[in-house]
Amino acid sequence: MSAHFPAALPSASPSASPEAFGAAESHRAELLAYCYRMLGSVHDAEDLVQEVYLRAWRARESFEGRASLRTWLFRIATNACLTALEQRRRRPLPAGLGAPSDDPEGPVAPPPDVPWLQPLPDRLVGGDPASIVTARAGLRLALVAALQYLPPRQRAVLILRDVLRLPAAEVAALLGVSVPAVKSLLQRARTQLSEASPTEDTTVEPAAGRELLDRYASAFERADVEALTRLLTEDAVLEMPPTPTWFAGRSNIRRFLASRVLVEPGVHRMLPTAANGQPAAAMYDRRHFHAIMVLTVTPTAIARIVAFRDPSLYRPFGLPQTL
Repeated sequence: MSAHFPAALPSASPSASPEAFGAAESHRAELLAYCYRMLGSVHDAEDLVQEVYLRAWRARESFEGRASLRTWLFRIATNACLTALEQRRRRPLPAGLGAPSDDPEGPVAPPPDVPWLQPLPDRLVGGDPASIVTARAGLRLALVAALQYLPPRQRAVLILRDVLRLPAAEVAALLGVSVPAVKSLLQRARTQLSEASPTEDTTVEPAAGRELLDRYASAFERADVEALTRLLTEDAVLEMPPTPTWFAGRSNIRRFLASRVLVEPGVHRMLPTAANGQPAAAMYDRRHFHAIMVLTVTPTAIARIVAFRDPSLYRPFGLPQTL
């Protein structure tokens, strides 16, 4: 659902002109990416951005132009995110909850009552090439997963300073704290993030990632376990939320896929897409949408597969529910 400002603001102050609020739409993708990093859910982020625009519209007469419209919107978004996080649990990936399984042919654990991290479709944060490159670095799945371990205010400061590159004084004004407090929060956030630092953030050119994705999708559709296994790094990881069971190592992944997933060619269909600045595929099981698979790739192989088995994800990805 999208919020758009009306064409005219009959009671707005001069600083809250229709032109100014019309320009607010240009910040939608950036606000969505920010709220997603904070909340870890594309659905929650879309709802919250809607709320941000509604709050901004209702408070338009209080916008005096002393800060930029962008900063004002991010202040509203930050307050909304912090309020939302007071009532919500951290969104992890399976690898954040326990050790990998050493029994690929055995039963997998039932889904626990956990709000899982979700992927963010690239189509929702698209824009000019320069902004896409910048967004890709700050939206890597491993980084967003690591951000979920930070306390909400540390998370906000880290994103505003290190991802959005806002000056410390602007972040302080945005949060209503002192500049030294911002610096302290940032230092603590960086320290904690380094302890859960993503190790799989190697930058890969989109063409190389797409080539690996095409080969992966082809092997998956043919149920060619050996061809798919050859695309993996030796220490590759497979995660499948909402199933908490996950596997580490090429051999374990091969055994799991051979025994539980790729047992018959032609069952699965794959459509290419992109999420979190990474190659991804929509997996259809007998023509019905089943999962979004996000791949973390090195220049020559696939290092991690996260299969988000969430039946609602076809909507934000702009995909058909049934082929």
